Amino acid sequence: MAELKNYTLNFGPQHPAAHGVLRLVLELDGEVIQRADPHIGLLHRGTEKLAETRTYLQSVPYMDRLDYVSMMCNEHGYVLAIEKLLGLDVPIRAKYIRTMFDEITRILNHLMWLGAHALDIGAMGPFLYAFRDREDLFDVYEAVSGARMHAAYYRPGGVYRDLPDQMPQHKPSLVRSQKAVDELNEIRQGSVLDFIDGFTKRFDGYVDEYETLLTDNRIWKQRTVGIGVVSPEDAKAMGFTGAMLRGSGIAWDLRKMQPYAAYDKVEFDIPVGTNGDSYDRYLVRVEELRQANRIIKQCIAWLRENPGPVMTSNHKIAPPSRVDMKTNMESLIHHFKLFTEGFHVPPGEAYAAIEHPKGEFGVYIVSDGANKPYRLKLRTPDYVHLQSLDEMARGHMIADAVTIIGTQDIVFGSIDR
Repeated sequence: MAELKNYTLNFGPQHPAAHGVLRLVLELDGEVIQRADPHIGLLHRGTEKLAETRTYLQSVPYMDRLDYVSMMCNEHGYVLAIEKLLGLDVPIRAKYIRTMFDEITRILNHLMWLGAHALDIGAMGPFLYAFRDREDLFDVYEAVSGARMHAAYYRPGGVYRDLPDQMPQHKPSLVRSQKAVDELNEIRQGSVLDFIDGFTKRFDGYVDEYETLLTDNRIWKQRTVGIGVVSPEDAKAMGFTGAMLRGSGIAWDLRKMQPYAAYDKVEFDIPVGTNGDSYDRYLVRVEELRQANRIIKQCIAWLRENPGPVMTSNHKIAPPSRVDMKTNMESLIHHFKLFTEGFHVPPGEAYAAIEHPKGEFGVYIVSDGANKPYRLKLRTPDYVHLQSLDEMARGHMIADAVTIIGTQDIVFGSIDR
């Protein structure tokens, strides 16, 4: 008998389905995966170490760059941990704004996931539609923070500023005529809240379109049903959270179990799967798009009725108003000190976790009383999910490894942090 030997293959890091810089070392028997070994560290940017050399406020923009498709959610976990250490109370309006932007970010994340996952498996259409719809939400990010992606909008004690009364307008250029610009600006005539309201009214129809393309599509089902099955027991044992855990039939959601921001004041459902395969996780995330839209509508209704402050009145943490800063010498000094030296946080430790679009995102901070953390540790959900890749891929074909990487919804910024 000839001796049969498995051979080893590199999948990535340049492979378009490797979602960043994942290098998988696959041990194969023919085309069947016997072992999958993820090699990470090719994007290492040392966020945790950098945070120890920056003031608390200066580290907010680093959070945006961790999972760069769930920007504001990362910020939320970080500012919650700081607020816990400071014993700070956040104004109710800021809580609602944070809740609304967490859900806008959830939609941004899931649209990116849906488009890329479908593209990996061979469906081109959803990718283009998903990016069309993400564009509107990036406009909202830009309206409130000035940046389309890395917003740095959440601050310890609240948010950077209240929602503006007008949306940025498109301007005519060499490639866009006045007529084309007028059409684009038609939905941008009101306030930011009006624009988000208009989006929520359109969005359920968009989700129906994605489902028309994929949910009953036989090729989509052949590629996802029964692929990467994880039992509820295994999901818990491997530390799954978010849609990965709910896809296996466990209704665990931090927004319900340990409410933060204004989640205890809005109504929404937790979708769960039954089979724990890639198709179930797809259905769970699609339903999460609908539930996120439902939460945003409730936040809009509340924000319209209830004006108020969006930043704590504790001026050890919050900067003075712009008018004050430009007319009053003490306020100018205070502003300068706050943004150069930062605020000091009492000694202690705190862990804050949020229901990030990918699962439980946790921030653990140890303070020694200085103006920067003594130690910052991040618990990112996709890092935890990646460890299960070997378990999920065994016995599947190479093409199914692509499906499994897609269903895990990994982003390398937060894995190689």
